[in-house]
Amino acid sequence: MSNNQQNSRQYNQLSEGLEANDLARLVDRRVTVDEYKSKVGSDAEICVLTFKVQGKDPALDLVNFIEKSYDWVLDADASSGELNDGDYLVFVEADREESLVENFMLMFEDISRLTEIDIEDWIIATVKPHKSELVSADSIRQLIALTPEEYELKSKNKAAELDNLKLAAGLKVETRAPKNSFTESIRIAAGIR
Repeated sequence: MSNNQQNSRQYNQLSEGLEANDLARLVDRRVTVDEYKSKVGSDAEICVLTFKVQGKDPALDLVNFIEKSYDWVLDADASSGELNDGDYLVFVEADREESLVENFMLMFEDISRLTEIDIEDWIIATVKPHKSELVSADSIRQLIALTPEEYELKSKNKAAELDNLKLAAGLKVETRAPKNSFTESIRIAAGIR
């Protein structure tokens, strides 16, 4: 039996119901947060966790497992096409709220049983800025904005950091302050219109 036939048979078995270790060596241990935009709401309100999975059928199996297992998941979906390496992405969307810490920890524990990835070996990462930590309740609190207000604040801080880097590099900064009564009074005082 060829390797492709063996893989195809293994994937077909997965769709009948997942058991312990059925996704072993098929799910990457690095998971990103908020790398992709939410499709069910605003990014400030919805957190997007992304898994990388080898093969379309295992990705769909992980989606089905997540959707059936957690009522707090707003949406789970697999990418429509494969990445350059043949892998698929699985997106998990949930409301930004304090309970995300507990919910994500439970999900990582459950998926650990399917993947043979120990809970202490999962890595959670952000893309902007590039940060990664081993999964724990503390790292989730540090890396994920747990409220829409915290998300907005982190977004503003990222923009300010980028502006400072541009200034230090001698590049033109094109960010404009929001128009409100405070910024207008500063503009008037500075003679800027």
